[in-house]
Amino acid sequence: MEMKTPKGVNSMIEIQLIDEAHKKDIRLKNDSFPLYGRLVPSYNGKQWSYTTQKFPPEECGEMTFPDEPYDYDKMAECTFFVGAYAGERCVGLAVLERSFFKYLYLSDLKVASGCRGKGVGRMLIERCMEIAKEQKMQGVSLTVQDNNLSACLFYLKVGFRIGGLDTETYNGTSQEGKADIEMYRDVSC
Repeated sequence: MEMKTPKGVNSMIEIQLIDEAHKKDIRLKNDSFPLYGRLVPSYNGKQWSYTTQKFPPEECGEMTFPDEPYDYDKMAECTFFVGAYAGERCVGLAVLERSFFKYLYLSDLKVASGCRGKGVGRMLIERCMEIAKEQKMQGVSLTVQDNNLSACLFYLKVGFRIGGLDTETYNGTSQEGKADIEMYRDVSC
């Protein structure tokens, strides 16, 4: 399905489900992202709110996640791979997994660094929401690291809400001190 391109985005971007013929595109490489702060959620017993905390310059940097060993043939039955294409080149990827909950789980969203900030991520999210609706799901859920402030703010901007905080996940690992934020967006949003 081709989606309408938002203002400010190259009109040559097309969003489509990745099929067997394009299965190599699910191996889109991970580019680095900046680490310059964290999202600090708080819960008052009824609703979530947040503040942002900027890192001092000496603690800023960047991170690159390891590339995922996705296997289309093994995953296609329970996974939706959504690609953003500039011509024949895949420049963005969203990976939606089925689960026994009423939310599809967005396990990965990435946009090639040269295409970031141009609406490609938003286009991928909107297609994910359409898929959730087509599948008669409640919406889409995801997990994001609290120190990936750009991603946290992006998800909030495109309609996700905070639904939980896991402060234990990284204990005993090289990433100790980080937390995971659970976010949700319903199809009605």
